[in-house]
Amino acid sequence: MHSAEDGQPLRETCMSDLWLVLRKFLSNAKTVATVAPSSRALSRATLRGIDWASTKAVVELGAGTGPITTELMKVVPPHVRVLVNEYLPDFCQALRLKFPGLDVAVGDARRLTDMLTERGISQVDYILSGLPLTHFAPADRDAVIDQAGRLLGSTGEFRQLTTAPWLYRGLYRRYFREVSFRLVVWNLPPGGVYCCRGWIPPEERAAR
Repeated sequence: MHSAEDGQPLRETCMSDLWLVLRKFLSNAKTVATVAPSSRALSRATLRGIDWASTKAVVELGAGTGPITTELMKVVPPHVRVLVNEYLPDFCQALRLKFPGLDVAVGDARRLTDMLTERGISQVDYILSGLPLTHFAPADRDAVIDQAGRLLGSTGEFRQLTTAPWLYRGLYRRYFREVSFRLVVWNLPPGGVYCCRGWIPPEERAAR
């Protein structure tokens, strides 16, 4: 039989995460573009359909307090390399406390290639992004997505969270040949995931 106290640590963690995200949103909405962590439904939708048997490396960008990381660590096989990147040190500290032994890289996502090179990784299969890319300056957004595209190669997939369903599909179609969208209503606010394949290099985009 489970006591009423069994869920207390989980509730306390959720409230702590919510408060931390809200504080960071209020202090810097350009870095943290949400008032609450992603829901379990949105986190699971981000991971749905990953071919784990053929996957060797996964990167998460803008992990925040780790709602997607939590679901990722439940399903990722032992043979898959995982790198979690977060810009804010407070969030990195929370991630390291929750996931001892997880490779958490603090720093700017524009250094993604360097972070992976330092770890001997030259190609990844999936990049899961919680970054507020639509708030980035165009040159900074280009820098992140173009690095991701090169690292993913011709078969990898870039998955971007959003709380503005369908609104930015045209934006991601500038960078990728195939863009689909998964709606997730069970999130605050309702959101979804852009699933992108077939990166378009800058010189090809310029010629369009």
